[in-house]
Amino acid sequence: MDGMSDEDFYDMDRNDPEPDDDYYLLSRVNDTSSADAREGKDIQGIPWDILNITREKYRQTRLEQYKNYENVPLSGKLAEKECKQIEKDGNYYEFWRNTRMVKPTFLHFQLRNLVWATSKHDVYLMSNFSVVHWSSLSSNLSDVIDFSGHVAPSEKHPGNLLQGFTRTQISTLAVKENLLVAGGFQGELICKHLDCRGVSFCTRIASNDNAIINAIEIYHGLSGGIHFMASNNDCGMREFDTETFHLLNHFRFPWPVNHTSISPDRKLVTVVGDHCDGLLIDSRDGKVVSTVVGHLDYSFASAWHPNGFNFATGNQDKTCRVWDVRNLSSSVSVLKSNMGAIRSIRYSSDGRFMAIAEPADFVHIYNTDLNYEKRQEIDFFGEISGISLSPDDESLYIGIWDRTYASLFQYRRRSRGWVQNEVQAECS
Repeated sequence: MDGMSDEDFYDMDRNDPEPDDDYYLLSRVNDTSSADAREGKDIQGIPWDILNITREKYRQTRLEQYKNYENVPLSGKLAEKECKQIEKDGNYYEFWRNTRMVKPTFLHFQLRNLVWATSKHDVYLMSNFSVVHWSSLSSNLSDVIDFSGHVAPSEKHPGNLLQGFTRTQISTLAVKENLLVAGGFQGELICKHLDCRGVSFCTRIASNDNAIINAIEIYHGLSGGIHFMASNNDCGMREFDTETFHLLNHFRFPWPVNHTSISPDRKLVTVVGDHCDGLLIDSRDGKVVSTVVGHLDYSFASAWHPNGFNFATGNQDKTCRVWDVRNLSSSVSVLKSNMGAIRSIRYSSDGRFMAIAEPADFVHIYNTDLNYEKRQEIDFFGEISGISLSPDDESLYIGIWDRTYASLFQYRRRSRGWVQNEVQAECS
């Protein structure tokens, strides 16, 4: 927690330091429960009473010293002029538990989609070289795929790389519909059905210097089957069928693709990458339907609202922009981060909330029923490996990487009646 920028974490040595007395003392902190938090304990278990700085002072120091990574100089400062101050007195998800047994990790400073909840109790995430499964119900942590050794497919499919891969560095991950898909730095793509032993499919979708897979999304295709799309640094987006793992589409763009997401009706895809503008394309033929203009830097996140009209994009200019497909001349809302780029965006399945994550320290939850004009701010210390809402919206998981305080946060949704009362109070 020493004020590093996004980029500093990309090349740093992630081996834990040699333990000394202070490090050992801090590392002995146990999990934090909701009961502990109500009694005033720090949610990360940081013993501020024995440190030579207060939490408030350290927060201020972080805000002043943190360096947001920009590809376009001063993009954050220029974008700030469009943002309006949003109230942060919302309280939609309440702290439930901080689990220190789970230690989320990441390998790329710009890619933070390595936490996926498949139920309110089950979450999959990267921890060192493994995808692990954590059950908050049984407090059981188990390996799903260990990428530190040799991983090879056990099924035969056309294009399957039967020799597999050794010591794969995972850049991105997606888990949904009983399927796990991981992407690597060298264009590796590994697929596993969670109810089957072994790995189903391995391939290398690119082999040049720009092979890294930046994002993966799993979804129901127009035909009804399960598909996934992979966004790649070689300026391509590829769509696969999960029954045969056949490559269905390969769309190419003028710049590296950092993230894609498909609309609820499966007809449109948002495409963002190493360009200030984003694209809306036809999911069937890849033709550009519209260009969205407003961001001042490169984008690394996108998500669709379940209503099919709104979508959001997250950018290194430290803003999240919300758009309406019925009028793309300007964004509906421009939401500002506290310290860094918007690296992850998730809408709740009922569309009432949008959660966005910065690279470190902050996750913001916006109330969409109030036109994004009220938010909850979750404030902690550490790099964020990913965020995920469970399919029923009951749990929010946040993966935190830190040399001492690596852990997994679980927040639980407050009662729907409480949130509805807030909306009614605002409207009256």
